Amino acid sequence: MAERITIIGSGPAGWTAAIYAARANLEPVVYEGAFNEDNRLKGTLPLGQLAQTTEVENFPGFPSGDMTGYLDDSIDEKIRKYMAPNSKHGVSGPELMELMRQQAKNFGTRVVTDDIVDLDLANGSPFKIKSLGGDEFESHAIIIATGASANYLGLESEERFKNMGVSACAVCDGAMPRYRDNALVVVGGGDSAMEEGTFLTKYASKVYIVHRRAEFRASKIMAERALANPKIEVKWNSNIDEVLGDDTNGVTGVRIRSTIDEGQTEELAVSGYFAAIGHTPNTSFLKGQLEMNDKGYLIWPVSHRTNTSVDGVFAAGDVADDHYKQAVTAAGTGCASALDAERWLAARGLV
Repeated sequence: MAERITIIGSGPAGWTAAIYAARANLEPVVYEGAFNEDNRLKGTLPLGQLAQTTEVENFPGFPSGDMTGYLDDSIDEKIRKYMAPNSKHGVSGPELMELMRQQAKNFGTRVVTDDIVDLDLANGSPFKIKSLGGDEFESHAIIIATGASANYLGLESEERFKNMGVSACAVCDGAMPRYRDNALVVVGGGDSAMEEGTFLTKYASKVYIVHRRAEFRASKIMAERALANPKIEVKWNSNIDEVLGDDTNGVTGVRIRSTIDEGQTEELAVSGYFAAIGHTPNTSFLKGQLEMNDKGYLIWPVSHRTNTSVDGVFAAGDVADDHYKQAVTAAGTGCASALDAERWLAARGLV
């Protein structure tokens, strides 16, 4: 018997879709991803990018305060005992994601800790689905909520200092105490780097933008805005050679190397490192069966709807959003995708 709705992905979009679908008695199943080394290296472990962050200051409903008692009462103690004690800051990324996961389970969502590796979308609904662990089944509707992974340079030191001064989201993290009134560095030369660098000047004492070429590839207006900002200094023709720091203080600086004279290096004292070299949507398992834009993000062809190019398949969150890329907007489209899927199923007498 085919599932009515299968949700692939376990970030804010996936869990919100599950909450709405479960409350509509659609009995959703969520494939949250597998805990394995391949997913760790790709940044695609269960619970999404938010589970790889520390404090979350901009998700509505979680102001600063001691949530210890609430977390103890709300999250399964088998999971809670492995989580760090609450910092009284508000809510952390892992805590918020576990709360969403638990809320979805409370309404009857079935959760499978496995990856979906193959879909057959060519023959219409019900769609054939196969998991890494060998599950083979059919589903009338599918919600793709696999998110996007931030691109990094691939330095070992980047990995070491993630959540200790290394970030890929200035809007998410820039206002945190460790970055305020300190020098920061942004890596990149496109619109994202200009936007991140300009945003960070609200909090930082100085922002270095490190770019490997002699001119930005960003749009002219974005580049001019960054260059005109007195807090921004550009390090042209330079690559990041190493992120510097220690286990106590996290990031304390970066070493940059000239792309013209490889023997020339310089160290910059900074407390934060922001990679602004784009994201890669997690869509490889789809094998090109859904329409995507030139950046590889899934396309929503119907205005104000989460439909994809295949009838019965919906998309939510960062896998289809190359503009906002925030947890709260991902959750919003997760809600929308569940409502769209419910109405699609109802129109076919499957609710």
